[in-house]
Amino acid sequence: MLEFFHGLIFASDAALVALAGGAFLVLAVVALLAERWRNARVRIDRIGWVPWTGVFLFSAVIGAGLLALAIPALLKGG
Repeated sequence: MLEFFHGLIFASDAALVALAGGAFLVLAVVALLAERWRNARVRIDRIGWVPWTGVFLFSAVIGAGLLALAIPALLKGG
């Protein structure tokens, strides 16, 4: 476990950006599932207050952008 944190502390900027992009994509998947769960609700008047579609779009665009920036640098060995 300690080796993981050591590798994370001394990771390159490209690796950290790729990790952040992956985290945003995981958040996008969670928001997508939450939106589907909300639409399958029995009582339509209790839908909640979180704009899951907006959270999905925001996190998917940011995550894909960060990964698009990080992958070329990771492939070069940076």
